[in-house]
Amino acid sequence: MLIRRAKNKDIPKINDLLRQVCLVHHKGRPDLFKTGSKKYTDNQLMQMFEDPNIAIFVAVDNNDSVLGYAFCIFEQHINNNILTDIKTLYIDDLCVDENLRGQHIGKELYNYVINFAKESGCYNLTLNVWNCNESAMKFYESCGLTPQKTHMENILV
Repeated sequence: MLIRRAKNKDIPKINDLLRQVCLVHHKGRPDLFKTGSKKYTDNQLMQMFEDPNIAIFVAVDNNDSVLGYAFCIFEQHINNNILTDIKTLYIDDLCVDENLRGQHIGKELYNYVINFAKESGCYNLTLNVWNCNESAMKFYESCGLTPQKTHMENILV
């Protein structure tokens, strides 16, 4: 397995994985997530590939077929009134093909992203995970992540 930056040719498989993620979220929170959708359009993906503040990595097999991805975004709050100027790498999305889970591909992607963050001078790495996604919660806890903050809601209807 090799981990590299995503390319335009990876978009069809990335789209498949984006749909898998959306379906997990839809099953957990159908009140919030549409079925059969995906987070980004092809044009948005191509723009993201070129954005210096975004890094999208794919894990590929020996045939260069995508097994999983990690979408990462640099965040920094320079001269913010209350936040320090630390540089953060935010994992916007991490997914391994549902048929390949359990083979430690996600752990390899995560470790690659950790090293990338360190090499990029980041203070920390953050991500959000939906509470309804228990397998993702367990995975991130096994990687050593701990809660930073809690986003709460009160459904009014």
